[in-house]
Amino acid sequence: MNPQLLVLASTSLYRSELLKRLQLPFETAAPYVDETPLPNESARATSIRLAEAKARAVAAYYPDALIIGSDQVALLDGQQLGKPLTHGNAVKQLQMMRGNTTCFYTALTLLNSQTGNMQTEVAENFVTLHNLSDTEIKSYLLKEQPYHCAGSAKSEGLGIALMSKMTGDDPNALIGLPLILLIGMLRREHVKLF
Repeated sequence: MNPQLLVLASTSLYRSELLKRLQLPFETAAPYVDETPLPNESARATSIRLAEAKARAVAAYYPDALIIGSDQVALLDGQQLGKPLTHGNAVKQLQMMRGNTTCFYTALTLLNSQTGNMQTEVAENFVTLHNLSDTEIKSYLLKEQPYHCAGSAKSEGLGIALMSKMTGDDPNALIGLPLILLIGMLRREHVKLF
């Protein structure tokens, strides 16, 4: 039995579903963090800052827990792509991404709120989209409506049909939670998986 509560600092159903794969009991908590990038902040730095901020935001309510914070930022030709939130923004993102390769930085933080020990790492995944027509882009968006996903596509759903190539550290990271990194962090906190 693991002595500390595991808390996912996220209301994302995708992250929650991924964490369930580890078969560990956990709670979720909304971190309420402004996800706006800072001026001149790199995509990688934004993802790290936000993952750490999410974990810290929840720590005050869980003084003896292992808190997971994660954030993803996409980068294409030096421009950060966050969550589109609207259909129009998603169309623009996919138009920019079509035929190109986008880097997705998924930062992961594990904060032990009892000891203050914080581990942070970043998984990188590279996604190349087919050279999609505007009609294909709009049809996809109407079917899946991935308006809360950085890069406007869900690789775990129909969005995989947009992609011609995917490489990287962990396919789970692209969905929102780098499980390979998380397992290593949990082991360093002496959490037993089996």
